[in-house]
Amino acid sequence: MRARLVLAAGVLLASAAVAPLAHAGGADVFSASDGADGLSVFGYGTVADDSTVTLSGTYRCLDDSAGPVFVSSTLVQGDRSAGIGGTRAVCDGHLHEWVNTSVVKDPAYRQGTARVQATLMQLTTGGTGLPTPDFLAVEESDVELR
Repeated sequence: MRARLVLAAGVLLASAAVAPLAHAGGADVFSASDGADGLSVFGYGTVADDSTVTLSGTYRCLDDSAGPVFVSSTLVQGDRSAGIGGTRAVCDGHLHEWVNTSVVKDPAYRQGTARVQATLMQLTTGGTGLPTPDFLAVEESDVELR
């Protein structure tokens, strides 16, 4: 059962990163005082010489009792798009930083402008017993890759 959950989480994280996004804001930090789940993307990321991409931002989620919560991200530059890691979220109502890292060699990313699509997603058990995604927050933001 655990293996199926891990496999389903990976598939759902990949699909969550390319799901239609409900909010297309900038790199602003969401309001930490509004009492809701939230997500932001920092206005920069890094691309190392070995093609390691690192993206980051902040999130807050209030409750993970229905299932695990993850922060996924996708980097888009020109006609290139790739999922960049996934971070397990701590849902305690406090503001946390997320950092996702992945080696992306083909196609390789370069320094300059890009777009990040980030999703705060919870896996809940559906009627079939398989995990289903519940999108808690989404953010799309321009970033500068350094």
